[in-house]
Amino acid sequence: MHILIGSDHAGIDLKHHLKDHLKAAGYDVTDKGTHVKDSVDYPDFAHAVAAGVLQEPGALGIVICGSGNGVNITANRHVGVRSALAWNPEVAALARQHNNANVLALPARFITVEVAYAIVDAFLAAVFEGGRHQRRVEKIEHKA
Repeated sequence: MHILIGSDHAGIDLKHHLKDHLKAAGYDVTDKGTHVKDSVDYPDFAHAVAAGVLQEPGALGIVICGSGNGVNITANRHVGVRSALAWNPEVAALARQHNNANVLALPARFITVEVAYAIVDAFLAAVFEGGRHQRRVEKIEHKA
């Protein structure tokens, strides 16, 4: 499975830990930036991950910033992306199982590296349940 990952300056250290963790587990990982610890604009990297997920069926994304909110909001501006902010493994698993989330947003300033590993592992192990959830997912894309 291909994972696209991106962060701003607040999430760069966590991003590097997660890249190593994912590669060790056998995932193909593409880092969409940032590659510097200087202050950067989180939307640039969240947009890059979201666009990559949409271009490659089956790919998943991980976006990281200080609170997770900015990258989550940004990724969700892309039609077809369902980004979920998770701060524990249970929320991450439910995002995949019930919402068919294809991007995971993490709050680097509020979780430890070990908790981030558990969240990511739960997200990647979970499978969309379909059924009644499919109808709800279809209603996410607002049509005026």
